[in-house]
Amino acid sequence: MTAQTQAIDETILALREQGRMEDALARLLDHYEARVYRMCRAFLRDETWAEDVAQQSLIRIWKGLPGFDGRAALSTWIYSITRNRCNTALSGRRGDELGDEVLVQLADENAVDPSGADATSVIEQLVSALPDKYRVPITLYYFEDESVTEVAERLGCPVGTVKTNLSRARAELRARLDAMGLGDWTLWN
Repeated sequence: MTAQTQAIDETILALREQGRMEDALARLLDHYEARVYRMCRAFLRDETWAEDVAQQSLIRIWKGLPGFDGRAALSTWIYSITRNRCNTALSGRRGDELGDEVLVQLADENAVDPSGADATSVIEQLVSALPDKYRVPITLYYFEDESVTEVAERLGCPVGTVKTNLSRARAELRARLDAMGLGDWTLWN
């Protein structure tokens, strides 16, 4: 956890203790709303669905804040609730309920057209096609600029697991780029 996040968590909890719940909510939303959404987006791969689950998570967090007991850091508690809401959403939604566009994109690992595609869109498409256990850590580590420790905390798993999954995800991305003829890094300059 960064020093900034720790300071914000302490402020939120102090406001809660003072009975200033609206101020606590405002601080919580300022700091965590976008992070909760991005985590949901990384898990669920669908903007609308991620928005819904993020809202559900924030409501659950808000309702649970008065009973937060401090056994874990506030940020860990928030990310645990978010992760659990995402897992619940994923377990309740079957593949046949996904839109055809999403299914086609997920099924076609070679959907990227290397001619004319910019590097960012190529990488985003390849990352979105990774299995959850690789896609989520890659997204948090590289796109959210979180440390390995922060990713492990957010996902509720050991640091070693995050390191392994990051390494395997990079290898998978490298292999997919090679298969597309884009493995030569001089092409990316």
